[in-house]
Amino acid sequence: METDFDIFVIGGGINGCGVARDAAGRGLNVGLAEMNDLAWATSSASTKLFHGGLRYLEYFEFGLVRKALIEREVLLKNMPHISWPMRFVLPYHEDMRFDTNTPTSKLLSTIMPWMKGRRPAWLIRLGLLMYDNLGGREILPGTKTVDLTQGPEGAPLKGKFTKAYEYSDCWIEDSRLVVLNARDAEERGATIMTRTKVISATRIDGHWEIVTEHDGVQATHTARALVNAGGPWVEDVVREVARLNTSEGVRLVRGSHIVTRKLFDHDKSYFFQGEDGRITFAIPYETDFTLIGTTDAEHENLAEKPYATDEEQNYLCAFATQYFEKPVTRDEIVWTYSGVRPLYDDGAKSATAATRDYVLSLDDNGAPLLNIFGGKITTYRKLAENALKKLIPLVGGGVPWTRDAALPGGDFKVAERDQLVADLLGSYPFLTPTWALRLIKGYGTQARDILGAAKAPDDLGRDFGATLTEAEVKWLMAREYAVRAEDVVWRRTKLGLRLTQDQIDALDIYMAG
Repeated sequence: METDFDIFVIGGGINGCGVARDAAGRGLNVGLAEMNDLAWATSSASTKLFHGGLRYLEYFEFGLVRKALIEREVLLKNMPHISWPMRFVLPYHEDMRFDTNTPTSKLLSTIMPWMKGRRPAWLIRLGLLMYDNLGGREILPGTKTVDLTQGPEGAPLKGKFTKAYEYSDCWIEDSRLVVLNARDAEERGATIMTRTKVISATRIDGHWEIVTEHDGVQATHTARALVNAGGPWVEDVVREVARLNTSEGVRLVRGSHIVTRKLFDHDKSYFFQGEDGRITFAIPYETDFTLIGTTDAEHENLAEKPYATDEEQNYLCAFATQYFEKPVTRDEIVWTYSGVRPLYDDGAKSATAATRDYVLSLDDNGAPLLNIFGGKITTYRKLAENALKKLIPLVGGGVPWTRDAALPGGDFKVAERDQLVADLLGSYPFLTPTWALRLIKGYGTQARDILGAAKAPDDLGRDFGATLTEAEVKWLMAREYAVRAEDVVWRRTKLGLRLTQDQIDALDIYMAG
């Protein structure tokens, strides 16, 4: 039977959009449905890092860390507008305590019981040496020791911290990553349906019949294979949408973050180890702010939208205050966000210990159904590649191709970003340096497509505030699936940090018109 699609993907987060892009690029006919905006849930609520997961070495997750470290630079090269190198400062003090339940802690308690949960400096350095070399590096610099009594890194910290280790990872604009994968998928022939809920999926005569609903109107689609990238809703899709049984599941873990006014005057991030064994990052954010996170808390009810509770906000403030000389208080917080991470349920005792690796479960008892459990943003491309490895024998399609393929706007080298900003300022002298940098970080080489032939700000149409113009909004609506103001100010950009509620309301009215 001729079907509408070779593959139909449920879920418009990073895994779903990554699979759709990979499949479309192999010549397959792909449909994707997302019940809300792209990256509406987990994929816009991360700590926004491409990283190997330094702390996973504590759990002897060497394979997971190695895979992520290898991917880190692959991704950086393919999207240097939305991802960039970042240095992390790990302050060390001999009395620091680590999680006593990790395999590393249990081993040390046997061979070095007098340490009582502490880590000798040589062991930290050994872990960082492994982190530097497990995946190989071409662009990112390696670890070095930092004297915190000299230089800006130690200035905001308490005096007891005199030594630190500095290592590399990468920043990623998570929600833009999702949108650009969806855009590239569509440019390669995929059909992307946002704010479209999948009501049912049924196996009929060797294919899938999928019923969707958008703005109250139902439609029926057929597909040879179904990919369940529902994220936190992955089990619901299996049981309620496809009406099948499964013994596999996810552990729902809420991760909350706070954004404060700027807490330090340099561009490096901090990796803080807490007295409870957990870790937290403090990261320069959107020029004038600091991002602190994350928490790990069980989230039992998906019907309850995640938010940073008072307890979590207090916890993160107290955590950071263990390190910063000036106490971090709730008064410093300007925004919070929270997401539910769907971790594969491997029976771990705590949310912190649960694996961040993914599981791809293929049900080929009839038309193929591939369920995606877990995963982390750094390994999304490999996850998609491995998902297609399972599906290609069943539905056909070409060879892997995404390793060396830039995302839209990312067709330049990592070291060329500053020159792109300078060139943009030269071509459009009415831009401010901050405005030009924001456009390059968001759109890369396609920033010029938004600005067009403009000679002055007025040529870009209405000014919505904080350098957001009508020309940019029209681009986002036409090219990046934006429908409402929240899509623009919190997921396509982070200008919600700078716009007033009245300005956001005015944008909503404009977009609704």
